[in-house]
Amino acid sequence: MGIMNLRNWGIAHTKGLIVGILSPLVFIPIVVFLLAWLQDFHFSRLWYMFMNDEVVRSKVVSISIISNLIWFYLTINREKYNFAMGVIVGTICYLPYIMYVNFFS
Repeated sequence: MGIMNLRNWGIAHTKGLIVGILSPLVFIPIVVFLLAWLQDFHFSRLWYMFMNDEVVRSKVVSISIISNLIWFYLTINREKYNFAMGVIVGTICYLPYIMYVNFFS
């Protein structure tokens, strides 16, 4: 396995990229629910805060990105390195948003 470049990009990379982008979006309501339960908030109150406060949104998105570790771990153990690389790239796609909110808001 060498250094990845765009010429070696394949369908497994694309599938991993899609999973890496969509998985945190699916886990956001789960994270909000767990945080509401742990902090004894109503889900709707924390969801409102998530939707209207950029700092809260950034933190919840950051936590939901942890879900990509599951995909990464499962694919690395099965030696599906191209899919795992796509998951990493999908995870990196969230970086500009998180950095913008944390440093420029």
